[in-house]
Amino acid sequence: MPNLSNLRALPRVYKYSLSSLQIHAQNTKISAFGRAGNLKAARKVFDEMSERDVVSWNAILTAHWKNRDLEGSKRVFDAIPERDILSWNSIITGCIENAEPEQAFEYFASMPERNIASWNAMLCGFLRYGCFDKSERLFKDMPEKNVISYTAMVDGYMRRKEIKKAHELFDKMPKRNAVSWAVMVSGYVENDMFDDAKKLFDLMPQKNLVACTAMITGYCKKGMVAYARKIFGLIQDKDIVSWNAMLAGYAQNGHFEEALKLHIQMVQAGVKPDHATLISSLTACSSLALLQQGRIIHAIAIKTMLNSYTPLCNALITMYSKCGSMNDSELVFCGIRCRGLVSYNTIIAAYAQHGNYLNVITFFKEMEQNGIDPDETTFLGLLSACGHVGKVKDSLKWFDLMVSKYNLTPQSEHYGCIVDILSRSGELEKASTYIKKMSNTAENAGWGSLLGACKTHSNVELGELAANNILKLDSQSSGAYVMLSNIYASAGMWGAVNKVRRLMREKGVKKLPGYSWLEIGKKVHWFTVGDASHPEMEDIVGELHRVTSHMKLCKEVDVGLEGQTKKKEKDRKIKQNNLLESRMAFSYTYSKGNSKQTKLSLQLEYMHTQ
Repeated sequence: MPNLSNLRALPRVYKYSLSSLQIHAQNTKISAFGRAGNLKAARKVFDEMSERDVVSWNAILTAHWKNRDLEGSKRVFDAIPERDILSWNSIITGCIENAEPEQAFEYFASMPERNIASWNAMLCGFLRYGCFDKSERLFKDMPEKNVISYTAMVDGYMRRKEIKKAHELFDKMPKRNAVSWAVMVSGYVENDMFDDAKKLFDLMPQKNLVACTAMITGYCKKGMVAYARKIFGLIQDKDIVSWNAMLAGYAQNGHFEEALKLHIQMVQAGVKPDHATLISSLTACSSLALLQQGRIIHAIAIKTMLNSYTPLCNALITMYSKCGSMNDSELVFCGIRCRGLVSYNTIIAAYAQHGNYLNVITFFKEMEQNGIDPDETTFLGLLSACGHVGKVKDSLKWFDLMVSKYNLTPQSEHYGCIVDILSRSGELEKASTYIKKMSNTAENAGWGSLLGACKTHSNVELGELAANNILKLDSQSSGAYVMLSNIYASAGMWGAVNKVRRLMREKGVKKLPGYSWLEIGKKVHWFTVGDASHPEMEDIVGELHRVTSHMKLCKEVDVGLEGQTKKKEKDRKIKQNNLLESRMAFSYTYSKGNSKQTKLSLQLEYMHTQ
């Protein structure tokens, strides 16, 4: 027979169970509203509760700090009738998330008891805000440590570039997880210790997404794009970070078409591009001078509300500039709300590239009027603009002001600009004095500028000096040999010409072939010296002959077909062959009736074959 007292208690048990279910449901609502950013709705549910438990209080406490109301969290914390350890951990985390690590530590110090989560929250807080000495002391004082504690500390050491300490602590870890391994691999990559990263990556029991993405970045930094692509292909569930790492790797290593193809694949895979994606794609468009594709990316930026992101705007300025559309560059610049130093440097560099010295000066003055101090990059733009328009006196003035007024130290690039300007103006001796002030690594470029000028100004003695200095730094520099040979040829020193060519053969030095490219109908066409593989080559050659004949009749250019001596016949044929790929590019464009849209770029060493 049932116990009568138990039967009488059933209504109370049922009522209690129903009440508990209601509280649980309301607690769930508070947490959900808090995560969704609707603090007002979370607060309404909490305030209307007839009964609350500690979970209710903790839920509303967390909702306040998640929505940037730390003061509200503190008031809730003070009002909690009976706090548990989760209440303390929540207020500590809230302080950390709202950039108050010292206040977090005050709560931490007041805790009646702590668990491992309390210690880890405080440890990560100190590390996050750079309080490294405090985090080290806290780590040593921890009564127990788990994999999170060790991993956080290893990451801290890596960020401080204390690689040895990070490695030693990693080795001491009683237990490691995938995050621990990934932190070490990423740390090695970020600290340019790729070989160590690769060794550790190969030892990983399970290669997770973070570690694979770090290795993609590492391989791309080393220029080993094929290896990066192999790892990228092994990732099953790629996230936006891994896509961006591969895309940036392509762009940074000159694989511009591959970068744009990958962007398309990314969209097809259902991954939404972010600002990093668009910046890398714009870099590719800039380098290939693909204006239409650049405009499409600009439209995507507007559609996805990313066009207000300043670094993306700067990339757009550069893209439009390199595609020859300075009006669009300036429109993008004017649309930037908070223009900083980088934006001004970008528009100054853009106008400098186009030789618009007046606009460069205008933006420089505007920058100063807005209270923005110029830096080394600003002056590089100014000097570059001077070089494009031959402003020798102005370039020397800016160079002096850089030091005397702005207290900036000229770098090799600044000296290089001055050397180039002086060389072009024929002040070769003065240019050589500036070269000697350049660093060893940049000296090669300086001597290269001087060498080219020596050909123009027929200075054999300085030309020999420049070439010898280049070859000391790079014994396989085909450009130096070719240019020196041209200088000798211009001076009629044919014995010296033959000597240089014989030396090139003995050392196995070969001149790099030139190439041209152009965009027609959203497709890039490449033309390389000695390559006749283009599918429309027959039509191109026919058009080339037609255009060349027309040019000869009009006497617009001297194509070098008349009046050649037998002695120079071989050189003439070589020159015409080397010019052929650029003429092919033009001819292909004319044959398509699209000459105004030609985007031509011929890669050279120092200058074209003379």
